[in-house]
Amino acid sequence: MSIVNAFSVDVEDYFHVEAMARTVRPEDWQRFEYRAERNTRRLLEILADAGIRATFFLLGWIAQRSPGLVRDIHAAGHEIACHGENHQVIFRQSRSQFERETRAAKARLEDLTGVPVAGYRAATYSIRHDSLWALEVLEALGFRYDSSIFPIRHDLYGIPDAPRFPWYPCKGRLLEVPITTVEVLGQRLPCGGGGYFRLLPYRLFRAGLRRVNSRDRQPGVFYCHPWEIDPDQPRVPGLSWKSRFRHYIHLDRMEARLRRLLADFSWDRMDRVFAAGGA
Repeated sequence: MSIVNAFSVDVEDYFHVEAMARTVRPEDWQRFEYRAERNTRRLLEILADAGIRATFFLLGWIAQRSPGLVRDIHAAGHEIACHGENHQVIFRQSRSQFERETRAAKARLEDLTGVPVAGYRAATYSIRHDSLWALEVLEALGFRYDSSIFPIRHDLYGIPDAPRFPWYPCKGRLLEVPITTVEVLGQRLPCGGGGYFRLLPYRLFRAGLRRVNSRDRQPGVFYCHPWEIDPDQPRVPGLSWKSRFRHYIHLDRMEARLRRLLADFSWDRMDRVFAAGGA
């Protein structure tokens, strides 16, 4: 029997990303073309074509602007989870600010769907060593699982010595579900999606995920964003070369690669894939 992996979507728009944080201020978001709803609905079509249910981590900002989208995602059988309120990294927030905004985002999603929100994922995987306190807040707010820790070394995020597979970081029932990495010659390499999925040759990425399934006997956690299937999105001026590279690389290949990935592996929602672990 093949292992079922978890497919997830971080629902945010192109101007929300951390790569543009120094150029695009939150107070300026309203003047940018809003494309998240259209792109998310396109992802819903791709998943429907493949007969797959996924987990959608939604910003409160998106839910407020597109409440009908949230209801439609839920009605299609996908899991609604929380991506915070305004896509701000946690390590720049106070504990009280983080708690207040996360509580508000969770409540908005629950009001729209009528069901409890079990899962959370931080903007830019920003639960690091200096923001582990956020896990206690998430548990107190009633989340059942978190998927914010990327167990690799990166200039923006990551806890390279964190466990590679689901674990309980607190004393209660909050399950941490890390983004997938593959271990090769003692080194951890990213194998969870996003820019890595667009940059690496597809065969190499597929081999990594197969290794996690076959050698580690563990499900993988894949993530993508609606803006990644939108090669015609507006180009934001003033970005550094690194930010431009990270954000725009191979957007034109993403949809075709997603369809291959959905066909090559078994997929389901986060809450169902990790139900045995308590999520």
